[in-house]
Order: sequence, then C-alpha cells, then structure tokens
Amino acid sequence: MSLFLQVIQINEIDEILDLENRKLQDSIADEVERSLQSWSARWRKEALEHYIPIGWCFSARDSEKKLLGYFIAQPILFLDGQAQSLWVEHMQFSSLVVRDALCELAYKLSREQHLQKVYFPNQLTIANAIASYKTEAWLPQSLQVKTTKT
Repeated sequence: MSLFLQVIQINEIDEILDLENRKLQDSIADEVERSLQSWSARWRKEALEHYIPIGWCFSARDSEKKLLGYFIAQPILFLDGQAQSLWVEHMQFSSLVVRDALCELAYKLSREQHLQKVYFPNQLTIANAIASYKTEAWLPQSLQVKTTKT
C-alpha cells in the first residue's frame, strides 16, 4: 500500500470530523453519549482549527486520496526543561501501517527540526509503534521520546 503523507490544510477539517464521527459511531451506539463524547474529544472542531494552521499536522492518504489517518501537533517551547518539543495532541489511523508511518513521521520530523523530544498520547497502540524509540512515561496520558542526545 502506498501512503502519501502531507501537511493538513484547513479545508480538510470536515473530512477529519467525518472520519472521527464514523469511528465514534462504531464504538458508541447511543447518539446522546456520542454527542457528549465529541464535545470533549481531542479532535473537536475548535481543536482542529487551532492546530491545523500551525502547520505541524499531517494526514496519511492512499493513492486514491482517501484519508487513512492523521495527527494534530504543535511545537512547544520550554516544556519539561527542553527548549523545543513536539506535542502530538491526537492521532487517528485505520491500520497499523498507517499508525507506524505517522509515528515515524512525527519522530523523524522532530529530529530533522532539532526538537529535543516528542510527546505522544499514551495509548497502547501508539506505545507499541514507538517502543523502539526508547519511550518514557511523562504523565499518565503522555509518553515522551528523546530526539536528541540531551
């Protein structure tokens, strides 16, 4: 499978919301509960409107341009004693291949831009993808990966 990784544009928000709402519908049968969950989700519209213009959010698409996954992130200055880090707020993916490609992109992009750490959501599936990068727990909800020798 060929994956195309690219910076997310603001006009892709509706497509991302559709993907997330379909996933939510698959996991929560009750419409009221789904609505309540979406109000506090990390991918809610106002979060996407904040993160996407910053330019550190990426999507994964197939050769037919179908959205297969994405992450929203932003660089953070002076967090946890580091001058520059990448905060990955949320990651969604349709397969392990997509997950691995997105995690690798966040890690390599941080190294290329000389950021000291990447903070990933602490989810089992993401932890499995980044285990080879020598992850450390940072907070219960976050894992950190050093991207420099500091």
